[in-house]
Amino acid sequence: MLVRTAVCAALAVALSAGAVLAQSKAIAERKEIMKGVGAAAKQGAALARGTEPYDNAKAVQVFAVYASAAEKMPGLFPDDSKTGGETTASPKIWEDMAGFNAAMAKWGASAKAAQASVKDIDGFKTAFGEIGKQCGACHEVYRIKK
Repeated sequence: MLVRTAVCAALAVALSAGAVLAQSKAIAERKEIMKGVGAAAKQGAALARGTEPYDNAKAVQVFAVYASAAEKMPGLFPDDSKTGGETTASPKIWEDMAGFNAAMAKWGASAKAAQASVKDIDGFKTAFGEIGKQCGACHEVYRIKK
């Protein structure tokens, strides 16, 4: 009887640890992806402002990072990742998952379209500004301000 209790307790601890690791993994992945988005946004701002010489390959790469993030993010919000890991994800994501996924799809489609169409600084500035507004709108609703 004592052995069975010990085995059950060990199994419960292992399962709890697994759940915490899964939660931590999703939050860590979200954070890593958003760090990449932040770096791409910084690169894009430098190109748009002219503090870095315009390079179309770099401009296209900014949008490639955005498109990749938009594709990955919807799968990184399991129910067990609502808290912990210093997440800034708002509970509104889980309350309105369809709206969040739609925002990600729109952002991704815009980024892919920009990736394919941007050929010069003027086109980049326009697309970068429009996509930046989508980022801000999503953060306004689905991110906790700290």
